[in-house]
Amino acid sequence: MRIRLNGKDYETQAESLHGLCRELGLEREERVVILDGYQSDEDLPLHSGAIAAVTTKGELPPEECLEELLCARHTPGVYEKVKKARVAVAGLGGIGSSIALSLARTGVGTLHLVDFDVVEPSNLNRQQYRISHLGLAKAEALKQEIAEVNPFVRVEAETLRVTEENAPALFKKDPIVCEAFDNPETKAMFVNTLLTQYPEKTLVAASGMAGYGSGNRIKTRRIMENFYLCGDGETAAQAGCGLMAPRVAICAGHQANTILRLILGCKTV
Repeated sequence: MRIRLNGKDYETQAESLHGLCRELGLEREERVVILDGYQSDEDLPLHSGAIAAVTTKGELPPEECLEELLCARHTPGVYEKVKKARVAVAGLGGIGSSIALSLARTGVGTLHLVDFDVVEPSNLNRQQYRISHLGLAKAEALKQEIAEVNPFVRVEAETLRVTEENAPALFKKDPIVCEAFDNPETKAMFVNTLLTQYPEKTLVAASGMAGYGSGNRIKTRRIMENFYLCGDGETAAQAGCGLMAPRVAICAGHQANTILRLILGCKTV
């Protein structure tokens, strides 16, 4: 039967995963086997058109197989859609950097990243940067990090401050825009500007993820047809209530998952 193996069409005589591994000459203890997004040591049956990835543990795969292997754990059919998508992330702090890396790992084809700031030590308690990034522009540092995670994602990185005047032109090409600013006034300006200038665009914003309150209070709400808001809606950063990685990551996960669902045509929450 004909299957897809490590990114290439493959004709096999095997009827199951174990038979395929024997056909490839791979011993059980040295292999990683994934079938249609599911990693398993079981002898699962093969079917015509199955998508399989079989690799040797600890070995760098051939470059021509790498892209397929990076998405081998995806639900079948997802990667083909996200690879064609374009998403903007405005603000690359704790929320924005986490969203961008999640979308890069998912394989979103083009990420447009915008932030005016540089990486400094107090960022590292929640933002997706390293000691080696200190002093670098956040947009450039995140571009470097994404290249290490998924080199098949196209990153357009811009280091500038988003204003009411430049926002319409800056995000003109982006059908889905993610708001991830720290400053409440900038958040309000950006949301109002985008919704007014581009009512056809989809905007995913955040509000309320400070402190260490219950993560279950962070929700995703559909405020308008093309406007989604993630967070608890009330816990702002202030003296005595800081921003820390766990709750910030929960909110960023909500936003990234909402964007993934939108790319796949799921508009409900």
